[in-house]
Amino acid sequence: LILADNGLGEVSERIGEMQRLVTLDLGHNRLTAVPESLGRIAGLSKFLYLHDNRLTGLPDSLGGLKRLRYLNLSENAFAELPGCVCAMESLIELRATDNKIAALSERIGGLTRLRELHLRNNRLTGLPRSIGELRELRQVDLRGNPIVSLPEELVGLPRLEKVDLRWVDVVGCAAVLERLEARGCVVYT
Repeated sequence: LILADNGLGEVSERIGEMQRLVTLDLGHNRLTAVPESLGRIAGLSKFLYLHDNRLTGLPDSLGGLKRLRYLNLSENAFAELPGCVCAMESLIELRATDNKIAALSERIGGLTRLRELHLRNNRLTGLPRSIGELRELRQVDLRGNPIVSLPEELVGLPRLEKVDLRWVDVVGCAAVLERLEARGCVVYT
């Protein structure tokens, strides 16, 4: 179901009745909230696009989307990554660029299938140590954040191929970045 670019200010709770829905695009609208019932769509497994809206939070019920593989929360007004996202255990790709996220919860470590984490243009000064639990992680995009340090746990991620730190003063991260590059990870600065 693609409802993008419609100027929507709200979505009916009845959307939760669409149990066979596998993809939902609510991007490029004017949403300030999404319905609680969205978390009850058991079939929602491919994509959920919520980007380019006016969201500041998400209902806890969205943590029930246990089969969802791709989530885009970019271009909203999140001050923190909603807790329900950390319960979406099948996520492979998470995009939360261009928000106001200042820190990530240690709960991010529960996203053990995550391969791509895109956090460009937020307010992050670092990453939690639990990032080391994301053993499938291949790419991390931290461009445009005021990063002051990175946890050593990044170096231990066996599949990490790319860390993007362009537009970041990486002075406080030099040791970690050198170790990443020494093991073959591409680091953009």
